[in-house]
Amino acid sequence: MKMSSDVQVSSRVGDDPGDDLVDPGRVALARERMPADADVADTADVFSLLGEPNRLAMLLALLDGELCVHDLAAVTGQSDSSTSHALKLLRAHRVVAPRRDGRRVFYRLDDPHVRMLLDLAVAHTAHTEAAHPEREGHS
Repeated sequence: MKMSSDVQVSSRVGDDPGDDLVDPGRVALARERMPADADVADTADVFSLLGEPNRLAMLLALLDGELCVHDLAAVTGQSDSSTSHALKLLRAHRVVAPRRDGRRVFYRLDDPHVRMLLDLAVAHTAHTEAAHPEREGHS
């Protein structure tokens, strides 16, 4: 899977001091607050991991606590193999952490920030659907 960190981040628009800026103060503030390109790329990687529906379903299932690979596959409707493959990727990015119990491996969310992102995303979706019931069921 090609992650955003594999792609060179282009230079930011407006680097030329001769640009005719509408609000130079806000541009300066935005530039000051802008993380380094590498940090932007790493953040994009996190969103990329969360943006794939099967991985997102796994992470949402882990909000209630740890699950073994087989049970996580059953909850999400995926095969054990595809679940294991996705968990390997999530583990490599320190989004989930394993715990071995005999032959079984249990996974849990490894980062409270990911939990917050998931909670916020679910709350946003619920809020959006409540505010726009005509869009319910559409993505």
